[in-house]
Amino acid sequence: MPYYVYITTNPAKTVLYIGITNSLASRMAQHYANRGSDQTFAGRYFCYNLVHFEEYTDSKAAIAREKELKGWTRAKKEVLIATGNPAWDFLET
Repeated sequence: MPYYVYITTNPAKTVLYIGITNSLASRMAQHYANRGSDQTFAGRYFCYNLVHFEEYTDSKAAIAREKELKGWTRAKKEVLIATGNPAWDFLET
């Protein structure tokens, strides 16, 4: 089963959210459905646009990578996104 570490952003690209899932399409649909909801960080800040993801076959490796990325500065996360997605296009799942 694949695991995905992903980064979403809001339409203005001012907020980043990092998460992990085993179904990227389902998770993006959940983020979209929760937009504007104060109950979640991603919902509160409208972070439903996928800009980066990485696929892993090992759940422990994916969890470790998620924790690593969450510890990075905003600038370092921006470089990671721009490396694979220079225009910060909103990716399809």
